[in-house]
Amino acid sequence: MDNRIALIGIIVESTEHIDDLNRLLSSYGKYIVGRMGIPYRERNISIISIAVDAPGDIISALSGKIGMLSGISTKTIYAKTPAEIKDKR
Repeated sequence: MDNRIALIGIIVESTEHIDDLNRLLSSYGKYIVGRMGIPYRERNISIISIAVDAPGDIISALSGKIGMLSGISTKTIYAKTPAEIKDKR
């Protein structure tokens, strides 16, 4: 299966499962290109973005596992592949 480039956006509203989140991200570390975390103290949340380069099923599995953690929300967006860009021309 071909790798895809994706951005996983994560909003942490409760730190109850933050250790679980960090373990998950660590276990998928070989697919993570970059990670940026922003503590938004005024709103008592954290915003995390994860750039990944992995097969689609791996990205979906990671995003799904993150989404199942209580107090943590996630959304994933995918980059268009070269074939998708070419088909639109």
